[in-house]
Amino acid sequence: MSATTAPAAAAQIDRNWPAVTLARVVRSEWTKLHTLRSTRWSLLAAVLGMAGLGPAVAAVQMSRWGQLGAEERSHFDAIDAGVGGYHLAQLAIGVLGVLVITGEYSTGMIRSSFMAVPRRLPVLWAKLLVFSAVTFALMLVSTIVSFYAVQAIVTQHDQQVGLGAPNALRAIIGTALFLTVLGVLAVGLGALVRNTAGGIASFVAILFVLPGVVALLPSTTADHVNPYLPLNAGSAVATSRFDSTHHLAPWAGFTVFAVYAVVVVIVAAFGLLRRDA
Repeated sequence: MSATTAPAAAAQIDRNWPAVTLARVVRSEWTKLHTLRSTRWSLLAAVLGMAGLGPAVAAVQMSRWGQLGAEERSHFDAIDAGVGGYHLAQLAIGVLGVLVITGEYSTGMIRSSFMAVPRRLPVLWAKLLVFSAVTFALMLVSTIVSFYAVQAIVTQHDQQVGLGAPNALRAIIGTALFLTVLGVLAVGLGALVRNTAGGIASFVAILFVLPGVVALLPSTTADHVNPYLPLNAGSAVATSRFDSTHHLAPWAGFTVFAVYAVVVVIVAAFGLLRRDA
């Protein structure tokens, strides 16, 4: 082939090649997500944790109900028990969120992804869309299952509530939303750090270690800082009864948490554009 005809042939190939669209990138990311065995196990762990922890705790508390004092009984909340599985599910969702992108960096597959999508950012948007949709759907169903299972268990001591009870529907939907945004935050951290161990360490430090560090501060300072910590702010929307008066309103806390996630994703997006794969 001559030097003159080579560019023409390349142009013909480019014209025949399907255009890169967000829909096609989303389909590609969906294929990556649901075909990985590690993904299925992680999502299964999240579902079991979300659907199983609340009923298990409720069953234990109901079996000991006659031994509990009046104060302990008054602190029991069937709504919080019903959505309490997020304490386990958040770990599985967070770790998987990091792995969604760092797994490709560790294998070198990310280079192939960026060759197929040279502008790079659609890859990040597609990962976020697919992972968020899957997380929200699974966690919403799991939360509803947990809620009704708990209500069935606590009927023996007349502690059950209905979906129309104050805070019940908000806590159920809020739990799914909280875990979804937590997943977005984890994907952003993975894209920012580009290393599985580093991404998971960052996730754990921000959500679980930071509250312990703040607890070392004088109580007057800690009381003002605690409501704005990512985990405390985000989980407010998944809480029916608060143990402390120092907290944000549920949707205000969720908004603060969402802002944290958006900021991390924006910084990660700039990093994708400026750094080599």
